[in-house]
Amino acid sequence: MNISIVGAGRAGSSFATALERVGHHVELVHHDDVSSIGDSSLVILCVPDDAISSVAASIALSEDRVIAHVAGSRNLDVLAPHPRVGSLHPLMALPSEDGADRLIGATYCVAGDDVVREVALSLAGRVITLRDDQRTIYHAAAVVASNHLVALMGQVRTLAESIGLSLEDFLPLAEQTLIDVARLGPGDALTGPASRGDMATIDAHLAAMPESERSTYVALANAAFELSELRRAQSRA
Repeated sequence: MNISIVGAGRAGSSFATALERVGHHVELVHHDDVSSIGDSSLVILCVPDDAISSVAASIALSEDRVIAHVAGSRNLDVLAPHPRVGSLHPLMALPSEDGADRLIGATYCVAGDDVVREVALSLAGRVITLRDDQRTIYHAAAVVASNHLVALMGQVRTLAESIGLSLEDFLPLAEQTLIDVARLGPGDALTGPASRGDMATIDAHLAAMPESERSTYVALANAAFELSELRRAQSRA
C-alpha cells in the first residue's frame, strides 16, 4: 500500500520504518509540506494532538484515500470534512525515533475506515475497538500505565539518591513486580505495609522522606489500601 506519513518526529519516523519493513511504500512528509503528498491510499498524521485538525484541513479532500491520526485521546471528528477517516493508536511508548520494533506486534486501538484495520494487521498488530465515549478513559489508562509509571520511577530515583543509592538498584524489584502483576493480578501481587495495614511503617516513611515527595507517596499508599481492601472483600465473597 502507498502510505504518506505527515510528521517526522518520534512517532512518524517509527511508523515509517515499521511500515516499510512489512512491505508498504512509505513517504515521510513534513507537517508544513502536505501539498507534496503523492498518490497515497492512506495518509497518517503523526503530529501533536492539537495540530491534527489544522493539518487535516490543509490536505485536499479525496474519496480515493483515507486520512488517519495516531492520537489516543482524539475521535474522528478532528479529521472533518474528509470523507474517509480513521485512527490508529499504538498502545506502546515511543520514546525515540527507533520505535519501529515496538510497533510490529503492538496492540492498536483503531476506528473508522477498514483500511486502517488492514494496516494494523499488516504490522502483526492486535486490534481493539472502542466507542467514542470510551476513548478518554482508554487514553487515561495508557497514560497511567506508561507516563505515570515513569514519573513513579523518578520518585524512586530521588529517594534512592538521597541515601547514596541509584535507580538501578531498585529496577529489578520493579521489573519483578510487573511480572507478578501480569501473573497474579494487581490484588494478589500487592505486598508491603499498605497490604498489611501497617500505619507505623508508613508514618515512618513519611517522616523520613523529603516533604516534596510525601504527597505522591500518600496518594499511592491510599490507592494500595483500597486495593488491599478490595482483595479482602473478594476473598470473603
